[in-house]
Amino acid sequence: MTRRERLMKTLRGEPVDRPAVYFYEIAGFCPNPNDPDPYNVYNDPSWKPLLDLANNETDIIQFCLPKTSWAYPELREKHFHYETWEEGNSRFTRTTLEAGNRTLTHLIRQDAPVNTLWTLEHFLKNTDDLRAYLDLPDELLELKIDTTPMVQQEKNLGDAGIVMVDMGDPICHAADLFSMEEYTVTALTEQELFHRLLQKFARSLHRQTETISRNFPGRLWRIYGSEYASEPYLPPSLYNEYVVTYTGPMVKMVQQHGGYVRLHSHGRLRNILPYIAAMKIDALDPIEPPPQGDIELYEVREKYGKNCVLFGNIEISDIENLDPDAFTKKVDRALEEGTRGTGRGFVMTPSASPYGRTITQRTLTNYTIMVERTKKFHS
Repeated sequence: MTRRERLMKTLRGEPVDRPAVYFYEIAGFCPNPNDPDPYNVYNDPSWKPLLDLANNETDIIQFCLPKTSWAYPELREKHFHYETWEEGNSRFTRTTLEAGNRTLTHLIRQDAPVNTLWTLEHFLKNTDDLRAYLDLPDELLELKIDTTPMVQQEKNLGDAGIVMVDMGDPICHAADLFSMEEYTVTALTEQELFHRLLQKFARSLHRQTETISRNFPGRLWRIYGSEYASEPYLPPSLYNEYVVTYTGPMVKMVQQHGGYVRLHSHGRLRNILPYIAAMKIDALDPIEPPPQGDIELYEVREKYGKNCVLFGNIEISDIENLDPDAFTKKVDRALEEGTRGTGRGFVMTPSASPYGRTITQRTLTNYTIMVERTKKFHS
């Protein structure tokens, strides 16, 4: 059974020779270890054995995006302005957005030793900023979409795995405009305004989803952002309003064109799982074990695994910190719970990936254990 066949059969709920195993962003984002950019952590020699392991021994799920351009570039140039500079080992990018009589600013920092972005300033600091943003023309968010490169990417991957369309949902885009504190207060106390913001993003994202799923049908999608409406940030009732209402239609569009939707949601799941199930998703990740999450993998399998492929549930912190014997027990437990009884399928997956410049021997050893134990496992 090829790696591609194993993954597609898993998504369809068909029998497979063993569970699939993949390393999320590693191989998924196609990192280039030969890029000498000082902000590319993957060019450190310690990454090579891990990248080779991911590319050669795992069931690859490669992130896949269309070629895009702004539908109204002149309008974008009128409202958005960008400035980038470096200080020491850090790269800063400031974005300025002219919204009516207000100037909204956003500042991010990238540090050379780590593969992540730090948001130092968010666009929206208060409800006046939000109202100004809502008055901006929807055309600012419109994209021209070309799926041709996605087809070529899939051909290049061949039987090593599958590609996965990756898209944030309306709440992901909305919440990202605020600091976490301002977001939660606004979503709780300014619900009418927040619905308007979600509707603004939904109009654009729904059109994008329909276009991509129609022109690139039958593929796996990852839709992310759900966790912004999970506990402890918001109560389950608002998850229903803010996620099911606006993300649910995206799920239906993908499935109407033969695709599969994997919902990405970190943290607590127990009280929102009924709402997630109501969207009739095909897969769920990363199903974090307690204490990061609040429900065990076997419970999710028992209640929802019949119709949903489960991806999980190994924590990246365990990969980096546990000794091999303890980590082996974690892997074996996940394999047993993820395949217990009857269900649509299970994929051994970590919750995230390392973002530092150096991969330790312990980290490499534990990733190797994930592969070896999964390949030997028979449910």
